[in-house]
Amino acid sequence: MDLTHVLNLSVHVGAGITGIGVGVVQLLRRKGDARHGKLGRWFLGAVLIVTGSAAIGLIAFRFMPMFAVLTVLAAYVAVGGWRAAQTRAAGPGMIDLWWTLAGTAGAIALFPVLRDAPHTGNSLPVVVWSSFGALATVLVYDLVRWTFPRRWFAWLWLPEHIYKVNSALFGMLSAFAGNVVRWGQPWSQIAPSAIGIAVILYWWWRSASFSRATAR
Repeated sequence: MDLTHVLNLSVHVGAGITGIGVGVVQLLRRKGDARHGKLGRWFLGAVLIVTGSAAIGLIAFRFMPMFAVLTVLAAYVAVGGWRAAQTRAAGPGMIDLWWTLAGTAGAIALFPVLRDAPHTGNSLPVVVWSSFGALATVLVYDLVRWTFPRRWFAWLWLPEHIYKVNSALFGMLSAFAGNVVRWGQPWSQIAPSAIGIAVILYWWWRSASFSRATAR
């Protein structure tokens, strides 16, 4: 392993630990205050460093299908979740459209590579294609939402924010499990995603309950 690879890997691991740590803190603490916004920016920065260093590693050193999908997915939803909290009731803007088009282009370019790559070890088909399906689903939603009436985003932005930031966090946890956990594959990689879905459903329920209570 040459020095460049070691340095890139060190940045990747350090940012990953930071991002997961900040994300877990965000998950457990009170939401909506100034510190929540500050920690959110730290989380976004960590995710972008993680995915940027991952992209360098995949291109320059070793391509692994599962990590390629998670890299695109984590970067896309982290930025999307942050933007949802910034725009709120105003709904998506042109920056969001360009980001969605870039994500769609990345997914289209990635598809034939994934199809032809050997899916072995920690890049088993069930993990690769379920992750790609998650990416495709959020891209389709982000394209379709341009047909929504603007008034819908007054209540849509929060579920979108919850889904996307938690997808980024648990996507990083899935990548961590794929790299570190050597037993129970592929279930040990799928488990963080399953937990993430449960967390998203819980916070969707909490936000809906709060909305009903404040509407009374």
